[in-house]
Amino acid sequence: MNAARLRPIRIVIADDHPIFRDGLKHLLGQEPDFQVVAEIGHGDDVLPAVEAEKPDILLLDLKMHGTHGLTILQRLQLASNGVTKVIVLTASEEKSELVHAMKLGARGIVSKQSPSDLLSESIRKVVAGEPSNGRSQERSPLSQREREIVALVAQGFKNREIAEKMFFGDEPGALETIRDRVRELWDRFRGGGPGPRPPTHPIPGEDSRVLNRQRSAASAGTQCR
Repeated sequence: MNAARLRPIRIVIADDHPIFRDGLKHLLGQEPDFQVVAEIGHGDDVLPAVEAEKPDILLLDLKMHGTHGLTILQRLQLASNGVTKVIVLTASEEKSELVHAMKLGARGIVSKQSPSDLLSESIRKVVAGEPSNGRSQERSPLSQREREIVALVAQGFKNREIAEKMFFGDEPGALETIRDRVRELWDRFRGGGPGPRPPTHPIPGEDSRVLNRQRSAASAGTQCR
């Protein structure tokens, strides 16, 4: 267990497949810093369990019987208990649904086909305040600044507010940069490649050579005309 954390990470599992739920409980029980405090098999029982247990993490299957997972996310967002963070467990390839879940406050998405250590890593990242898309860094690399943007989006901040919080809200092209980068990041979460248009400016803290390469390419294109 992390020395800075005096108690284990408290987890509620919400999934309507008993075999999967039991296996997940056994798996998480092997981690010394995890504690499964409740198992839920019906969507209607999720919110009462979260209210009673106030877990650090809710592992949520979106397509349970009863209350749909997106409705649960929406109600949790309105309740704003400030304690529970949600990681969506999915076997679905419905990309728009997963993006919707992130917009409703889910802090991570993990495929049910993922390796077990990836789920454990995602739980620890989300508790530490980092977003997680349940993929290895090799498949979906995010810079520190990009992780900050995703975290701010997940907290409900608008593009203009994100630009201001990242200390360059008054710079020319700042808002457009954030809009472009948010679009690219959503494409990554949905499994696609980066967006077709590069940001007008690099994000503060990123290598300025990105912008220099864009300017050089534009200059070369002009000279060739």
